[in-house]
Amino acid sequence: MGRKNLSQKLQDWVEARRRFHLSDAQVQMARELGMNPKKLGKLANPDQEPWKEPLPQFIEHLYLKRFAKERPEVVKSLEERASALDAKKAARKEEKRRSREEGEAPAPGGGR
Repeated sequence: MGRKNLSQKLQDWVEARRRFHLSDAQVQMARELGMNPKKLGKLANPDQEPWKEPLPQFIEHLYLKRFAKERPEVVKSLEERASALDAKKAARKEEKRRSREEGEAPAPGGGR
């Protein structure tokens, strides 16, 4: 799945993953923590603020602190997440189309 097919939210995360060299697991952890991909640069500034932990380790530290586990049980890449969302939308659309067709069928007896 290309970047063109991703929503803007997921495109922002793809860009953050590339820019800050994050793994799929670290991106998922950051998303579950509610981080904003556009503001990760503030957290990853070791040149001017050398006491800061590198961003990937910082995300892992916060995740462990909040959820009391090292990493998510099921790790999905952003592309897998997007394709699953598209499949879910298509299934919902198909179900809606089927229910409309069943509702439009004429009632037996001419409707009177």
